[in-house]
Amino acid sequence: MQRAKNSKVSVDGITIGAIEHGLVVFLGVENTDTLHDVDYLARKIARIRIFPDEDGKMNRSILDVQGQILLISQFTLFGDAHKGNRPSFVQAADPVLANQLYQSLINALEQYNIVVETGQFQQQMSVSLINEGPVTIIMDSNKKF
Repeated sequence: MQRAKNSKVSVDGITIGAIEHGLVVFLGVENTDTLHDVDYLARKIARIRIFPDEDGKMNRSILDVQGQILLISQFTLFGDAHKGNRPSFVQAADPVLANQLYQSLINALEQYNIVVETGQFQQQMSVSLINEGPVTIIMDSNKKF
């Protein structure tokens, strides 16, 4: 996830999602992920304190700053390039499971009354953003790193 001043996603040159202030979340779904992982991520994304307070310390959440989220599905986050020169995506979930969990995360985040804009699942997208800080946080529901 990246703290963003603004961001937008487009497909075929048409903007399909945009935010003015908040988080851009690139979601990779692993083949072992479940709704438990969705609940964990929604809770962490909503509550993680990475926005500055009046003293400039990262002490406020997306809820505190009334920010928005642009959620983009990105299976390439599971690209393993340890061997050879072509990444392997065997750890990425199949599209049916990935889309189910992606949609579940959208719904879970909206339960926190966060405005969630999205990309388009399984489409070639162009994403532009101004990363504020820059602040980029890697989160893993399986705690592998």
